[in-house]
Amino acid sequence: MSRVVVVRRVLLGLIAVLVVAALVAGVVVTTTVRASLPKTTGTADLPGLGADVSVLRDDSGIPHLYGDSITDLARAQGYVHAQERFFEMDLRRHVTAGRLAELVGADGLESDKVIRTMGWRRIAEEELPTLKPQTRQVLQAYAEGVNTYLRGRSPGDVAVEYTLLGLRLPDVTIEEWTPVDSLSWLKAMAWDLRGNYEDELARARLSGRLSPAQIAQIYPPYDSATRPPILSDQEWSPTDAGRPVSSSVPSALTEATASAPTTSDAVASPRAAAAPAAAAASADDPVVSASAQQAYAVVQDALDAVPQLLGRGEGIGSNSWVVAGSRTSTGKPLLANDPHLALGQPGVWIQNSLRCRTVSSTCPLDVSGFSFAGVPGVIIGHNADIAWGMTNLKPDVTDFYLERVVGDTYLRDGDWAPITYREEVIKIRGGADQRITVRSTVHGPVMSDVVEGVNDAGGRAPTQQEGDENETYAVSLAWTGLIPSRTADAILDLGLATNFQEFREAARSFAVPSQNLVYADTEGNIGYQAPGQVPTRRSAIPRAAPGFWPAPGWDPEYDWTGYVAFEDMPWALNPADGVIVAANQAVVAGETPFLTTDWDRGWRSTRIAERLSGLNSISPVEMAAVQLDDQDPFAKVLVPALLGVTLEASEGDQISQELLDFTREARELLRGWDYTTPAGDSDSAASAAYYNAVWRNLVKLLFDDELPVGLKSDGGARWRAAVTDLLDDPDSAWWDNKLTPNITESRDEILRQSLVQARLELTRELGKDPGQWQWGKLHRLTLEHPVLGGESMPGAVRWLVNEGPFDVPGGSAIVNANGWNASLGYEVTAGPSMRMVVDLGNLDGSTWINSTGVSGHPADARYSDQVEDWVSGKQRPWPFSEDAVRAQDPDVLTLRPEGSTTG
Repeated sequence: MSRVVVVRRVLLGLIAVLVVAALVAGVVVTTTVRASLPKTTGTADLPGLGADVSVLRDDSGIPHLYGDSITDLARAQGYVHAQERFFEMDLRRHVTAGRLAELVGADGLESDKVIRTMGWRRIAEEELPTLKPQTRQVLQAYAEGVNTYLRGRSPGDVAVEYTLLGLRLPDVTIEEWTPVDSLSWLKAMAWDLRGNYEDELARARLSGRLSPAQIAQIYPPYDSATRPPILSDQEWSPTDAGRPVSSSVPSALTEATASAPTTSDAVASPRAAAAPAAAAASADDPVVSASAQQAYAVVQDALDAVPQLLGRGEGIGSNSWVVAGSRTSTGKPLLANDPHLALGQPGVWIQNSLRCRTVSSTCPLDVSGFSFAGVPGVIIGHNADIAWGMTNLKPDVTDFYLERVVGDTYLRDGDWAPITYREEVIKIRGGADQRITVRSTVHGPVMSDVVEGVNDAGGRAPTQQEGDENETYAVSLAWTGLIPSRTADAILDLGLATNFQEFREAARSFAVPSQNLVYADTEGNIGYQAPGQVPTRRSAIPRAAPGFWPAPGWDPEYDWTGYVAFEDMPWALNPADGVIVAANQAVVAGETPFLTTDWDRGWRSTRIAERLSGLNSISPVEMAAVQLDDQDPFAKVLVPALLGVTLEASEGDQISQELLDFTREARELLRGWDYTTPAGDSDSAASAAYYNAVWRNLVKLLFDDELPVGLKSDGGARWRAAVTDLLDDPDSAWWDNKLTPNITESRDEILRQSLVQARLELTRELGKDPGQWQWGKLHRLTLEHPVLGGESMPGAVRWLVNEGPFDVPGGSAIVNANGWNASLGYEVTAGPSMRMVVDLGNLDGSTWINSTGVSGHPADARYSDQVEDWVSGKQRPWPFSEDAVRAQDPDVLTLRPEGSTTG
């Protein structure tokens, strides 16, 4: 047991007293804090079961469930998820329903306004009846299992968070769980993992202040020659004619009938939905006018109010790869996955297994892996036959439309169409209800209405069109997540698939968020599938590539025409080289956009492929070691330029020679550096600290002087790609700092200033001696509770619910992707939310690790017991067979269909 857990247990009674003393000057005994801990041994009633379900919790407290039917297992999974993580589930459903203010008070109001405007829960309610009967049965059984656990328990008996929140805001109540609550969470997942909406808004805002050439330089094309896409030309045929796509929403994803491949050769579908490169917007284009840009800024502010449940922006991606048995030490495929998401306490994943005691046609479920608390089934993992991993595909599935509005109408193809209205009432715990009016056009909800004072802020800014003087602008949102889909079917079916054909058929329903799915099976096959509901747009429009920036809503030429047929989405089976790497890079090569223009720039994927190519007979241990690779590939580009800068003062120079000599001492850290980024205990840790400080100062000097308010360079993969090109373009306007109007800076001058400022910054932060600097002292991670972990809470509460800070290696666009945002500082903003390596030759030889622990209860030893292993890069054994689980001497809880025992 870790030192952190031991200390937590020893001081638990003291903390219980301190927490309440700080909040209400009262006294609460330890039992109050521990009242919500789950029962893990003995028996408990679970009405509705057809037979007993055994819950075996292994050495890490991970529950392995054994039952005799899929619905029994779903019912038991709901019960166990509620035992371990109900507050997290309840928080998620309040967020996704636009009812956060009902739980936390007025602090949740702005989020509720945005989500009610989009109508996430309304869409989930429409989805439920469209799902397969078996999926609906599973969702209902799961909900009944949750509700059985809740029944008869006070809020404080369910989670300590309710007790602490109740001290500030009384009248805490818990509603029963419903299947729609589970489906609503999938909307949050889709929202955080959608495509390029931030870039779409940003490009529009930049258009009025920068030249098209300058914008192009910070949105460079994907370099498929240097950083290869997922599928090579041999696995993807760009010259084949794509079949026509349907204009019917359901048919592209739910009614296609083409069969999956059965050959062992590499296969791929034809290219679909290509579009021309973006054209420059003219100065008088209303879509990029000053008034329109005001509206976009308002929309950005509104969308920023949505809580980041999985995380957004740079760093939200994943690594996955699969290696054929011909390349492994086991003779069977190996599969690795580590999704990069926002990190908090508790972590986003809960590990579990769902296993039929006797696998048969009536009870075929035999799956283990990572789930979301609140959603039945397993999202990522393996069963007895196949394994799968996911990384975010990030297709362009959102478009903003600038609408011309007069009164209750908007311009549509030369006529004025009526705006649709609906009223939403938002209840606020401890406050008065608020009523909002939601407007919608044919494209979707009007997002520029959400922010208070929108008329003053410019969301309804006057247009530049001739005509009615009362005409204003509004901005509506089209997003595939606002179209009912059957992703819940896919989650269940992936766990039931036994071969590649069944795997592909399951992926057919995986509509949002669109993912890269990597595959391996015990028969020795490896594969890839890109699923998802991806809109098609007209291939020839005058102004820009579709989706590149907001479109004029009054022109139907910019409307979606349908969705890419599943048969036209890329896939591959058993590629000749025996390796598939999917790490958010482009799926295919080509001069025209396919699916999106805003891929991750491929630094991680290229490094992974490089590491794998250097290994012979790859072992599971080596797969896990690659996940920890902390070399910064971009440093190989930037460091030579930094070492080439002259640090000699010239006449009239505002930087003294003494300061330049002081800087030279630090710059020597970069000479001979191996480009790795360890946290500490290494000479490279000092070099990494200085290099990253130089990079942060460089992007601020290079870009932020010309970006509008609210848009700053985060220093991620796209900005690295931009600087790669700019280093070869010393005359680019970007190098000149617009904040020094009487001076025109050169490339080398900006590089020199970055070196100097980084030296001064780290001297202040880490001391004068560069040799003592450590990257981990800057690059730190605190796992923070989403409600109780913030600075507004008493220190004793934060101590109870948060973990850290931890010094961590890696960084943005690095395989060990503990990402950070250069505009905010060096603290970790996202990272590997879990890591796993599946051995298809010996499933009990697989390994996994979570970023926190199974439990969502701060007083539970399993709340954080995996954190130290995760930070250090260790993975734990992943038992799959019942013998392997029982070898860990598990706690055993028997859930019974009848009896008088309570859990």
